[in-house]
Amino acid sequence: MTRQIRRLAGVLLALLLALLLNISVIQVWLSPEYRAAAGNQRVLLEEYSRERGPILVGNSPVARSVPTNDQLEFLRRYAAGEIYAPATGFYSLVYGATGIERTENAILSGSDDRFFVDRLQQLFANRQPRGGAVQLTLNPRAQKAAFEGLKGRTGAVVALDPATGAILALASSPSYDPNTLSSHNPASIRRSFEAYEADPDKPLLNRPLAMTLPPGSTFKLVTAAAALAAGYTASSVIPGPASLALPNSTRKLRNWTGKACGPNNQTTLANALAVSCNTAFAALGIKLGDVALRSQAEDFGFNDSFAVPLRSAVSRFPEDLDPAQTAMAAIGQFDVTATALQMAMVGSGIANNGLVMSPYLVQEVLGPDLAVLQNATPVRYKVAMSPENAATLVTMMVGVVGNGTGSNAKIAGVSVGGKTGTAQTAPGKPPHAWFVGIAPAVSSRVAVAVVLENGGGAAEISGNKLAAPIARAVMEAVLGR
Repeated sequence: MTRQIRRLAGVLLALLLALLLNISVIQVWLSPEYRAAAGNQRVLLEEYSRERGPILVGNSPVARSVPTNDQLEFLRRYAAGEIYAPATGFYSLVYGATGIERTENAILSGSDDRFFVDRLQQLFANRQPRGGAVQLTLNPRAQKAAFEGLKGRTGAVVALDPATGAILALASSPSYDPNTLSSHNPASIRRSFEAYEADPDKPLLNRPLAMTLPPGSTFKLVTAAAALAAGYTASSVIPGPASLALPNSTRKLRNWTGKACGPNNQTTLANALAVSCNTAFAALGIKLGDVALRSQAEDFGFNDSFAVPLRSAVSRFPEDLDPAQTAMAAIGQFDVTATALQMAMVGSGIANNGLVMSPYLVQEVLGPDLAVLQNATPVRYKVAMSPENAATLVTMMVGVVGNGTGSNAKIAGVSVGGKTGTAQTAPGKPPHAWFVGIAPAVSSRVAVAVVLENGGGAAEISGNKLAAPIARAVMEAVLGR
């Protein structure tokens, strides 16, 4: 009997120790994770009792808290909500926080450790602590131009400052109104959220960062960069026939014009980019090989993810390609996929003398008294090209806009570089329309990528016709024209 009692006591002791261990893990190690969970109602109710800090664009609040007369003391409101939704996200009583509202919650809610002294001062003064402010990098004019250019169509725009990586525009269409998800009426919030979720156009999807699509001919910028690194020049003569038989395949690749890209089925590298010659770049891809293309793509950011601080999807350049697959990958098809952010980084790296900067969306973090606590420091990502090759490719991109397929990106009095793209999708579906642009060509102040999914519903799909005018408007906004 004594032995059985000892065994039972041992089991009970083991269970008690397991319980204590579990409680310790949850309350000590995992407590920050549980506290930050989007659906933690207790934390949300606590945060609604204090004034949440604003999200600023150009020193004007695009998200702020206003006092109420109900149990929840403050209500989150979004000025021009649809325009800035991809950046701000929403702050919901039911669904928690997304976007900057989530990633910068410690600052906005006032719970950041840097506010400890301020919280003590407010406690002794018998006042409720307030949250800090977050200043975004967005350019208000560029953001508006991007959103208005997309409106009514499905797509995304990203604009970057090539010298720093600061995100100047981050637009998604269709968008949503964060105000409908930030009310104090749970039933209304759920109805709005369910309606957004049921919409086949997915307005809650952050397209500039999360949607990956085949980049089509805009990827020829990457292939051209790999060619320059391998010793080609802008004037190098390469084959450009009307069609190209893919290796070990019965399939033939044709140019969009149906014609050869130059006399005697030959062309220069610069002209091949200007007229977007499929056969020239496919043949070039085969000659360079998939390893060189992948290495060049990864130097621009492919096969990597970026926290801006919102996390981007990974743009992909596949591995272990055969020659036919390499040919298609060289023109941005096969299994190559990219976000609008990624293609803006390609343009930005070329414009910035070959140096790719890490993209970022938060410029400053401010205390409750609006004192600057932290300023963004630009960070180098990778050197994608030599300065000499980057300058050559910029000149080639200027040729695309001046004498090639990107004429709709022209800005009077400004030298603009660009690359169009029309990316084939599933059979029976219209292609995607792309444009990547930089301006001015020398000492660039903006690099922009525009994509319209399935041509944005247009009957005639062309990167120059559909995407280039939007890119031009965004570049003009940044340049103040």
